[in-house]
Formats: sequence, structure tokens, C-alpha cells
Amino acid sequence: MKKCIVFMVMTGVLLAFSGCVYMDIKTPLDTDLDKTILGSKVGTASSQSVLWLFAWGDSGTKAASENGNITVINHMDKRIQCYLLGLYSKATVIVYGD
Repeated sequence: MKKCIVFMVMTGVLLAFSGCVYMDIKTPLDTDLDKTILGSKVGTASSQSVLWLFAWGDSGTKAASENGNITVINHMDKRIQCYLLGLYSKATVIVYGD
């Protein structure tokens, strides 16, 4: 009985740390990171998905720049959040500029 409980706990810990239960990643969408100037404004745009069947939203560059009232884009990031093997996921584009 003890071995079964230990196995279940270890399996739960491994799943939690492997990103199967929860994942939150932010990556740059830029190639010259050593010369990045962010700017004074920030705009975001998101799209979401549920049960791999339903998706909605606009996570495009244009929508993010319009939401932040940005006319000159200096840098972009992408953030991906995923819960329970992708049962719910959210992708966000973050735009920096002036």
C-alpha cells in the first residue's frame, strides 16, 4: 500500500513539473535582443482555446498595437499559458513601442 501511495505522489510531482498540468511560457519575438528598446507603451492581444474544440480571440500584432495605441513597434513577446494538457490554453502577444 505504501509503495502505491509513493508511486502516485511521484507521478503527480513529475506531471506537475513537466508542464502537463500547468505551463506559462514567455518568449521574445525578436532577433536582435542586445539592441532592444521597449518604448513607453505596451499593448496586448489574446486568443483562447477550450477542449481543443472551441477557439476565439485575436492575438495578432495589429490588434495588440491598436489595444496599446502604438504606432511604432519596437519589440514583441509571446506568452503561452496551458492548463491540464491543453484543455484550456491562452496565447497572448505583447507589443512594446511608441
